[in-house]
Amino acid sequence: MAAQPQTLHFPTDREPARAKLKRSALHVIDTEARAIAALHTRIDEGFFRACELMLNCRGRVVVSGMGKSGHVARKIAATLASTGTPAFFVHSGEASHGDVGMITPNDVVLALSNSGETEELLAILPIIKRLNVPLIALTGRSHSSLARNAEAHLDVSVSEEACPLGLAPTASTTAALVMGDALAIALLEARGFTAEDFARSHPAGALGRQLLLHINDVMHTGLKIPKVLPQTMLADALMEMSRKGLGMTAVVDDQDHLLGVFTDGDLRRTLDDGVDLRGTRVDAVMTRNSKTILPGRLAVEAARVMEDYKIHSLLVVCEEGRVVGALNIHDLLRARVV
Repeated sequence: MAAQPQTLHFPTDREPARAKLKRSALHVIDTEARAIAALHTRIDEGFFRACELMLNCRGRVVVSGMGKSGHVARKIAATLASTGTPAFFVHSGEASHGDVGMITPNDVVLALSNSGETEELLAILPIIKRLNVPLIALTGRSHSSLARNAEAHLDVSVSEEACPLGLAPTASTTAALVMGDALAIALLEARGFTAEDFARSHPAGALGRQLLLHINDVMHTGLKIPKVLPQTMLADALMEMSRKGLGMTAVVDDQDHLLGVFTDGDLRRTLDDGVDLRGTRVDAVMTRNSKTILPGRLAVEAARVMEDYKIHSLLVVCEEGRVVGALNIHDLLRARVV
């Protein structure tokens, strides 16, 4: 039989049990909030020196730690890398068994240890010193071995852990994580890192698609563009619209310069007016001065134009006014721009 999910059994009087759970949760939040607030006074010369070392680094920032500090170190490395500071994580325990070879003389090492006495980190100190690699220590003890051997020390000590036993790293790991974020964002601003830079390192994310995907990446081109000459009869123009499936057709001259557009909306209005589809030229009922967009613009701008003007398709024209592409809202949906 499948194991039954465990449920939390409250006594008959549920309120005292819930009150205890709430007190515990609020204690954790308050304790960790105080630990973060205490960091205000730690943005000191050590912090400025750490930023200077990382800004001047010609290689990468190597972030290392053990246990819970290792988990925080891994996250800090990821945040640094995604905000313009090349960085990667090296597990302290693996460093002594070959991974220290990842560190080069051009790098900077950021080591995390709440006690500042983590044996695995102290074991690789001689190698770091021999390579003349700057060491930044992020610890909870300013007089620890790691702090004393560092070129820059970041104090993330806490007065108490949120754990009532004082054993599980809670407030200390939160303080370390926040200090890492402070470093990453300070460096981001110092480098002039932009939203477009961020998008380049997150090409699969929503921001990446919005800032990196251009019209010419998603538009229909060549024979897939619906277009007819101005003397084309409406019935034939409708056939072109049906074949290309974009809900409209461009009306162009023999050099592909845009003269107008005929859309599904124009068709409805034409039918309401009782126009003869076989006896009327498309240029007699087309929309002139239609909305267009340049191929080099961002795809998200096409979505904005469609939304602003309540249209579902758009022609793409070059600077000379020739039709070079076409797209509709479904193309943008497939590209996950909207």
